[in-house]
Amino acid sequence: MSSFVIEGGYKLSGAIRPQGAKNEALEVICAVLLTKEEVVISNVPEILDVRNLILLLEGMGVKVRRLEKGRYSFKADEVDPAYVESAEFVRKCAALRGSVMIAGPLLARFGHAYFPKPGGDKIGRRRVDTHIAGMTSLGASAHYDQQKKAYYLHIPAGTRLKGSYMLLDEASVTGTANILMAAVLAEGRTVIYNAACEPYVQQLSKMLVKMGARIEGIGSNLLTVTGVDSLGGTSHTILPDMIEIGSFIGMAAMNRSAVTIKDVSYDDLGIIPESFRRLGVDLEQKGDDIFVPEQESYVIESFLDGSIMTIADAPWPGLTPDLLSVMLVVATQCRGSVLIHQKMFESRLFFVDHLIDMGAQILLCDPHRAVVIGHDHKFQLKANNMSSPDIRAGIALLIAAMSAKGTSVIGNIEQIDRGYEDIDLRLNALGAHISRQ
Repeated sequence: MSSFVIEGGYKLSGAIRPQGAKNEALEVICAVLLTKEEVVISNVPEILDVRNLILLLEGMGVKVRRLEKGRYSFKADEVDPAYVESAEFVRKCAALRGSVMIAGPLLARFGHAYFPKPGGDKIGRRRVDTHIAGMTSLGASAHYDQQKKAYYLHIPAGTRLKGSYMLLDEASVTGTANILMAAVLAEGRTVIYNAACEPYVQQLSKMLVKMGARIEGIGSNLLTVTGVDSLGGTSHTILPDMIEIGSFIGMAAMNRSAVTIKDVSYDDLGIIPESFRRLGVDLEQKGDDIFVPEQESYVIESFLDGSIMTIADAPWPGLTPDLLSVMLVVATQCRGSVLIHQKMFESRLFFVDHLIDMGAQILLCDPHRAVVIGHDHKFQLKANNMSSPDIRAGIALLIAAMSAKGTSVIGNIEQIDRGYEDIDLRLNALGAHISRQ
């Protein structure tokens, strides 16, 4: 396993541009399976999870060309039906979280798909019930293949999925994307209520419409899909990654540094900027850039009645759970106290033990809640040796190490590489001291 060695305490300065959005990339790359025609996708983040998904598609027979850095051509005109039913394919899908969204396109276009329990971050239970229920609502049969350890979804040969009304049991982002991609080629009308409406789902919907799909209600939690017989090719540009943007805001604040984040698609960030302002971060919008000025102190707001500020995740347009780890780290050096409430995943806060070892004042109430008592930069965190448990905790620990006194080591950085492209090189360009070993 590789490690980051971080010499902490250096100020950052300059400008940085976010990569393309990881979560959107996984969705729209899976969508290329819905057509025989060429699909060109730009601003693709060349991170581990995305590279592995592209390799998986190539193994299926999809023709992939790297036109230039971050710009790829896909043509799924000769998908190998035998390979997508093989044990090797199912095993590779099980190791990659984003592969869950292959099932919808395969089922819609070819009438069958395997759906293994997905891998990815170890952050608690991540149910797939919503995906399976959506597919069966569209007329697919599902049974569990014990040998391949995966659900087998199929419809009778020569038939199509049938549109239906469904009320999702949770506003699952990947579940909504998977069902949406299946529904666009289904016969008739599909209504998806309690759909996720994150910008990445909106982007997927807009791309599908350009391919010929008929989708109404984009941006809302009520999507209406009228199925079409086939889809065509298109070109699509991925949004900048809002999680990386939030991570850069957190890095600037923790190091009391002036940093400009370029081309952020500000209107698609939702509540993220305001959430950092609640921690006292005085960020400024400058056109489509965000400027985080150097500050001596960051004062956490209280609610109007004087009670402790609570920052909690929620489905869009609420705060994404992927940024709570970063915001928790930032709070350790603010003035005041805050309750971080991670509602969606029960294992994401366990990384705080590393921060406590570094000197942070954190009370872990239970698997979902932690109270942070900020040091107001009066006490510098101490260097530590630690391991990255997941993508978002990994970047949070990196932020902590960059502000700490001494030299820290973070192991298992493959987790960080899954979500952040060349993060060490890009941060070193701002003045950080990070080496990869």
